[in-house]
Amino acid sequence: MRLYDTARRAVVPFEPGPEVAMYVCGITPYDSTHLGHANTYLTYDLLARRLEDLGRTVRMVRNITDVDDSILPKARELGVNFRDLAATETARFHRDMEALGARPVASEPRATEWVDEMISIIDRLAAEGHTYTAEGTTWFDVSTWADFGRLSGHDEATMVELAAEGGGTPDDPRQRNRLDFVLWQPSRPDEPAWPSPFGPGRPGWHIECSAMAMGLLSPTLDLHGGGRDLIFPHHECELAQSEAATGATFVRHWMHCGLVAYQGTKMSKSLGNLVFVGELIKRADPRAVRLALMGHHYRTDWEWHDGDLRQGEALLEVLTRAARRPHGPDPRPYQRKLRAALDDDLDAPAARAVLEELARAVLAGGTGGDESAPAALRELGRLCGVELDRPPAPAPAR
Repeated sequence: MRLYDTARRAVVPFEPGPEVAMYVCGITPYDSTHLGHANTYLTYDLLARRLEDLGRTVRMVRNITDVDDSILPKARELGVNFRDLAATETARFHRDMEALGARPVASEPRATEWVDEMISIIDRLAAEGHTYTAEGTTWFDVSTWADFGRLSGHDEATMVELAAEGGGTPDDPRQRNRLDFVLWQPSRPDEPAWPSPFGPGRPGWHIECSAMAMGLLSPTLDLHGGGRDLIFPHHECELAQSEAATGATFVRHWMHCGLVAYQGTKMSKSLGNLVFVGELIKRADPRAVRLALMGHHYRTDWEWHDGDLRQGEALLEVLTRAARRPHGPDPRPYQRKLRAALDDDLDAPAARAVLEELARAVLAGGTGGDESAPAALRELGRLCGVELDRPPAPAPAR
């Protein structure tokens, strides 16, 4: 298998051991699951399926960021406890992902359960001279980490701009350097607070993932993933603080997904232009939604159109009809071709095309009399997360 590595900026061999330690940045549960979420998490679900198909054991950890600078203002706006908001939206996320055929991950830690471990890492960083505290806020001092910027490859001006957009505070006069990032901060009166050596407060965003990833997997991960918008500042900061704390390589392979747009603009909660999974699966078979998403390579930025869903529905109808046929062509070339597509930088569009190719060959009949062909089609569908053992659900009225 070969995958694009963000840090090396190239498609390179991905050669983990028998057990794959994979960490994927999860949701901040303050709103419903949208297509950007689905696109990202189904990518790693597909990757895990293929790795298991190759005989690996995959231990995937996907966190829930249930306390940070996004969820707390939303809870305040709604007049609810932030934990209740997180529980409601996490349950909705689980329902949506299950409907789309995503299997449960090995572990799904919540940030609020890992605060002690976060404090321990900050303590270690402080002992190594990587932090400073001013007015109750503790920062990571990037001047103590020469490799800062290694993952993203951005120049300083670009990093400052992205830090401001991504929750950083480059213009805070208390900071020694514009790119320093918060490890610990005082809580507002209506926010949760934990005791710590740096004063009562709550963790910064980046330290949360370091604690959960290393605590549940190991100091060195085989693969760390998320959306492309997390490369900087989140993953850059996570990388710096983790390696500064442990002295070990934090991640062997960084993998990032492209962003989904709608009506020409990146899909995001702040812009209010989200396409929600829960609404889509009321209109169409969830398998059709998954097939529609497979039409786009994970690394590309793309725009969702209603035509994507219609294509997914049409393809699902072809696949399920073929899966019920008694025989077809020799499926082995198709099996090899689909697996080769997944091993070639997880080329889901090519894999989807092979599914359709085999299905249409089965439906064409002709001289093909191999009774294993429909079963092979169903097996390849399962490998791609699409169960073909039942016909498509009747299309609801639109």
